[in-house]
Amino acid sequence: MCKFLIEKSTVFMKLFFGFLFFFSALFYSQSNTELLKTLTKEISQKKMYSDKKEAAIEDLKRNKSQNPNQEYINNENIYRLYKQYQIDSAVHYVKKNMAISEQLNNLKMKAESSLQLAHLYSTLGKYKESERLLKSINKNALDSETKANYYDTYSKFFEHYTTNINDVNGIKNIELYRDSLLMVLPTSGVQYKINLSQKFIHEGKLDNAEKLLHNLINIAKKKNLDYAMSAYLLGDVYKLKNKKDEELKYYLISAITDTQNAIKDNASYQNLALIFYHNGDIDNAYLFTKSAIEDAIFCNVKFRTLNISEMYSIINKAYVDKETKSKSQLKLYLIFISLLSVILVGLIIYIYRQMKKVTRIKEQLSKTTEQLELSNSEITKTNEKLQLLNHQLSESNLIKEEYIAYFFDTCSSYINKLEDYRKNLNKKAKDNQLDELFKTLRSNTLIENELEELYRNFDQIFLNLYPSFVTDFNSLLIPEEKIVLKKGELLNTELRIFALIRLGITDSVKIAAFLRYSLSTIYNYRTKTRNKAAESRDLFENRVANIGEIASK
Repeated sequence: MCKFLIEKSTVFMKLFFGFLFFFSALFYSQSNTELLKTLTKEISQKKMYSDKKEAAIEDLKRNKSQNPNQEYINNENIYRLYKQYQIDSAVHYVKKNMAISEQLNNLKMKAESSLQLAHLYSTLGKYKESERLLKSINKNALDSETKANYYDTYSKFFEHYTTNINDVNGIKNIELYRDSLLMVLPTSGVQYKINLSQKFIHEGKLDNAEKLLHNLINIAKKKNLDYAMSAYLLGDVYKLKNKKDEELKYYLISAITDTQNAIKDNASYQNLALIFYHNGDIDNAYLFTKSAIEDAIFCNVKFRTLNISEMYSIINKAYVDKETKSKSQLKLYLIFISLLSVILVGLIIYIYRQMKKVTRIKEQLSKTTEQLELSNSEITKTNEKLQLLNHQLSESNLIKEEYIAYFFDTCSSYINKLEDYRKNLNKKAKDNQLDELFKTLRSNTLIENELEELYRNFDQIFLNLYPSFVTDFNSLLIPEEKIVLKKGELLNTELRIFALIRLGITDSVKIAAFLRYSLSTIYNYRTKTRNKAAESRDLFENRVANIGEIASK
């Protein structure tokens, strides 16, 4: 029987994983599947890209500047490598340049380094400090290049500020400063086109933004930061157009490019995590959320860290729940088979021991018969002993008959139910009812119903054998602790534990396995009940083992 069940469960699990793989392959387009594989591989190589960037930074740090101007340029190069990688380090080198600009009394350098520091402060969430620096700059004294940087920094300041704080004026200011930026940028430049596409997106001119961004993608070098930004904005366009496949494609491209450039201040991972979460792909949602929060914490991007943290707890819980369910599903049939095997082996051992016990009793009866001729007093004692042994034998045989009959009935019923369950799954599979199939596979109703029926049958059979058990058990307890059963309840958990003890099962491990409770819970029940004993708590379980007259059949 067990071999049959194992074969059936193996076939079932093969079918389950086959359908799961088939469903996953259909969910994403082939190109997106390849991009997803590429991004997953790049994430595993993030350390390699970080090491390359840090090696480049170390090379710049080793440069020995001959004068303050050269030192300023070198510090600025280090800042540019750090600003989307490790903001605290970028702040350090910008502050060094601010000191140099003060030393040289160079107004352009002062403005540049102040704008750079203001940008870093807003990224760190230091909005007051950032705004103070921006307000300290006289924009009218700036050349066109620095003025463009001024408007860009102000626009990004309000972007960072409104990410976590809902401020209508802040959102308006983003566009106001972007408009000012577009007025001073060269119209042929990449920065102009990227900002113009953002303006189109804000105004809902999605076709214009799409066309402009595709042109940028085509002319930009792959692995270039402009390429990553253009891809990200295209993802935004397709998100607003509700083109899910294209949205996913360009967010994947942006994330791949950012990863290859060791850019830690990025938004693509977060958007990908949300897409996969809403698609029910918890594994990938968890992977990208984890990667996003690691990058944000490493880079110290406060506004992104706050954003991602809210989402991380939700996706992390979904991931843990999914893992738990997956493990439960894999173990479910093995547990059932193991349980049936344990019951079968236990019953075989029990029957064997009972047969040996019967043989011993027969031998004792034979000796007792010979001794009857020796003494009348021994006859009386032997008769009493014989009556006791006969009573034990009758009780033992009755229990054996009841539970063997119950075991075979249960096994037969379970095989029929398993066959019906298999047919049901097979029908759903043939009819391509995948949603219904997975709904059935995820449901715990079968287990819960089977357990409920198992305990109900156990209660009925036990009370058929010992109809006075509940009354006799209550007589061993102090009056205020007597057990009162709910309407329709035959036995509760506490009574089932001591019903098993009445049947001779005293091992808490076996009791816990049968009732599906933890070992500590069973120990607590037993200890708590012993403390309610009307008389000696040490002898309580011995008294329970002897209560209740077995019903006549």
